[in-house]
Amino acid sequence: MIKRVLQNTFSLLNVDYVKLTYKWDYRNVISPYYRIYYIDDGAGEVSDQVNSLKLEPGYLYIIPSFTLCSLRCSGHLSQYFIQFFEESADGVSLFARSRMVSKIKATQMDIDLFKRLLEINPGRGINRSDDPKIYEKNIFYKEYQELNNRQNLATYIETQGILLQLMGRFLNSQQHLEQGIQHAPLKIAETIGHILVNLHQELSVSALAARINQHPDYFSRQFKIFTGERPVNYILGKRIERAQYLLATSQLAYSEIAVQTGFDSLSYFSKSFKKITGMSPRVYKKQVYLVGFAM
Repeated sequence: MIKRVLQNTFSLLNVDYVKLTYKWDYRNVISPYYRIYYIDDGAGEVSDQVNSLKLEPGYLYIIPSFTLCSLRCSGHLSQYFIQFFEESADGVSLFARSRMVSKIKATQMDIDLFKRLLEINPGRGINRSDDPKIYEKNIFYKEYQELNNRQNLATYIETQGILLQLMGRFLNSQQHLEQGIQHAPLKIAETIGHILVNLHQELSVSALAARINQHPDYFSRQFKIFTGERPVNYILGKRIERAQYLLATSQLAYSEIAVQTGFDSLSYFSKSFKKITGMSPRVYKKQVYLVGFAM
């Protein structure tokens, strides 16, 4: 019997029910975690670089991690929201091929799942000061992770189950994206794992190819077939994703983050970061905190 092992798990950050006003207006937000909303009243808008969706009652919305988006409320808006990190054993996000905002019609079960998640995870809203002088001194992601670590087994499993069900709802609406996708061969999958745990090291195409006894050109072509990107571009993207995570979850200096993500210099790190995200590391860090604490 062949077992199918789930590669993706989730780490809850926040869950709450909030009532928003016109002050909820943020542009060019990009975060290392997912957001899922259920709107029960009011109106607003969420957009990425391609789509613009009206926030309206009765619908679920998802913003995948590392998706550049804008959020706004035109007058008043009440919503349930969940924010959570995705952890992938093989380094491939569930939304790797579709990092864009999307919406689906909510069912009663979806609504009940939001309420149940909030019930079993009390006190997980965003309740800190909006003053950057205060909140930028707090390593708050670690505090929420500690809350996850203190959950009893029943609550932890139920929390994972609810997040899986909600993610499944969105994935089900995007099944057409999976048609024709081939699973990566073992050598490519192993190389992806090697890349993800060695982002701080030099990762040349020739060295990666040599590890699995392939010619660099052949390896590069095979890598692109199963990831959609050449190794150099893939590695750069993963380094920037790791840098985004560190900017959001730590107080490391920019130079230290550059070292930990494999960049030779702070200037090259900053230039690469801005090229991919559209903003400097400093602006990105400020944006993450602003949108987080303004919920």
